Amino acid sequence: MAEALNGTFKAELIEMQGLWKDVDQVERAIFQWVTWHNEERLHSAFDYIPPAEHEHDFWHGQKRVPQSA
Repeated sequence: MAEALNGTFKAELIEMQGLWKDVDQVERAIFQWVTWHNEERLHSAFDYIPPAEHEHDFWHGQKRVPQSA
C-alpha cells in the first residue's frame, strides 16, 4: 500500500508539477497534496465521499458507551 501511495504521490505531484524553485516550494506543495489526499479527494471505497467526511460519519455513528469514573 505504501508503494502505491508513493507512486501516486510521485506521478501526481512531483512529476506533473515539475521544476521546483526551492525546498520551501516543494514543502508547501507536499502539504497541500497530503491535505487534499487525506481530506478532500473522492474515494471510491467510501461511495465517492472524501475520507475526512467518511471518518466524521463513522465516529458520529458509533454508540457512546458510558464510562465509569
